[in-house]
Amino acid sequence: MHFQLSASAWLLLLLGEATGLRSLQHVGKRDPVWIQSAPLQKYEVSIDSTEDVNTTATETHAVVRRAQPLFLTDKTRKFSVDGNGIPEVKFDVGESYAGQLPISNNSTDENKMFFWFFPSQNPLAKKEIMIWLNGGPGCSSMAGLMQENGPFLWQSGTFRPVKNPFSWTELTNVVWIEQPVGTGFATGKPNATNEEDVARQFLGFWRNFVDTFALQGYKVYITGESYAGAYCPYIADAMIKANDTQYFNMTGMLIYDPVIGEDSMQEEVPVMGLINAWPGLFPFNETFRADLQARDAKCGLTEFMTNGLSYPPKGPLSSVSPVEKDEKCVNIFDDVYKAAFEINPCFNIYEITQSCPLLWDVLGFPTSLDYVPEGATIYFNRTDVKRAIHAPENVNWEVCKDGIFKNGTDRSPPSSRAALPNVIDHTQNVIIGHGALDMVLIANGTLLSIQNMTWGGKLGFQSRPSAPFFVPRHRRDFKSKQGLGTLTGSGVMGFTHTERGLTYVGVEMSGHMVPQYQPAAAFRHVEVLLGRVANLSSTQPFTTQMNYTQPKPSELGGPPATANSPVGGGSGRGSPKSESPRLSSPSTLLPLAILVPLGFALVS
Repeated sequence: MHFQLSASAWLLLLLGEATGLRSLQHVGKRDPVWIQSAPLQKYEVSIDSTEDVNTTATETHAVVRRAQPLFLTDKTRKFSVDGNGIPEVKFDVGESYAGQLPISNNSTDENKMFFWFFPSQNPLAKKEIMIWLNGGPGCSSMAGLMQENGPFLWQSGTFRPVKNPFSWTELTNVVWIEQPVGTGFATGKPNATNEEDVARQFLGFWRNFVDTFALQGYKVYITGESYAGAYCPYIADAMIKANDTQYFNMTGMLIYDPVIGEDSMQEEVPVMGLINAWPGLFPFNETFRADLQARDAKCGLTEFMTNGLSYPPKGPLSSVSPVEKDEKCVNIFDDVYKAAFEINPCFNIYEITQSCPLLWDVLGFPTSLDYVPEGATIYFNRTDVKRAIHAPENVNWEVCKDGIFKNGTDRSPPSSRAALPNVIDHTQNVIIGHGALDMVLIANGTLLSIQNMTWGGKLGFQSRPSAPFFVPRHRRDFKSKQGLGTLTGSGVMGFTHTERGLTYVGVEMSGHMVPQYQPAAAFRHVEVLLGRVANLSSTQPFTTQMNYTQPKPSELGGPPATANSPVGGGSGRGSPKSESPRLSSPSTLLPLAILVPLGFALVS
């Protein structure tokens, strides 16, 4: 039975539900009116890589094989971190360096960025380095290191840190950097007014970092997520324009669920497609759903999206989306968000399948809500942690901070206007990934932004994305406590498409932070970015597990990987007699259908 509340009654009912919600500053979006008062808060691996990790019932250290340090010099010694001395981490994380460096050639410059650098023992990493940036603006890259792609993970609801078998340091040298100034342990007086300022300051820091660790001539790969969809392209573009490969040898870029287009195109325009794709996660009553559908039709949102998601594009989209013409259209996204919280008070806009209870998170950010239980301490605010990584002890670390831009907001044009196309054209090596379960930035909106972007002399993708994205089978240890803490999926995990130097990949069963929710999938993305694997449809084993047997094509697990999947299709929709559907050939697919597992409504 459905309760027949009017749309206005729904909205009145929901007005009081906002006070605990997390700000959308995490992705650089304006806070809706109803939430503005809320507070923001190696091939020689270091652990024995046998199937059954050597641990004891008392969680003693795993067997380790320490390699000789690769970057320890008189200049770097003051940044060296004791791999056995990181609080709560019960194993040796290996060689690493952390601390602050100024953003200019003035050694007394008060404006400094904070880094934590982990060299790789992989022999293929000798002349390359990867940068990771979290978004915001103002969100710390220590969150990415600790909960996404670093050597150790301490994720929400878990007892203590575990070794990450899909750490990106297994492939290459990686540095996690807190920036712009004012973020995390990056101290000083924030004075950036736009992304050009952010990029200029970053390049100043990067020169100092390269000089400190003697990285001249290294290939540079820049990666990140969310608002790093602005950071990364602008920084990479500035590196290219610097025309100095000794310091800025920009070689490739990977960005997840990125802010690359207009706000309305990545939120309001595609939101009805998302809730229609996942009715069980948005079980609104009939009256409220009908009201949303009527407003969507009146505003022309789905029509705008359908026209924009043509392959090849019919032409550039209007510079003014339907959302900007009518305030009622703007409110659709906010109304969906509020209603979702009424039904599921633990609703997570970053991963829409999550429900109550809230899990304790050592960074204080388990879902859309800030949550620090009484008596708990945020990990990076512990004095022993700060001392271990040479962080300033007088800084109150927050996972995300306000006030990063001098004028209160970043008014730079979206990166898809110029910076991102230039990086694609220069490197011919850019990957954009998007999780199916993200609502804060919706997958269809990212595709819409791509279809409205010109690179390589053409507008958008000319062909509909349809190739399968395959994640290799890999070692999964069900015998040890260590292994059970790092399980992740494999098989066909979405779909992918490449044209003119740009690869798009949609990732099943992932929310906003792809390396956190699907670490093996993200590991594969990095292998392709680095040129270790040909493409994202390859069934080659992981390059770090080359002897691991892969399935035959008829045994590949996962959903039908295509932009033409049937409505409701998703993981586990195969024959009852098989583990999962067979890998479909794109030539056998229906020409017109709707892809909903990845949040896409792709209609030609």
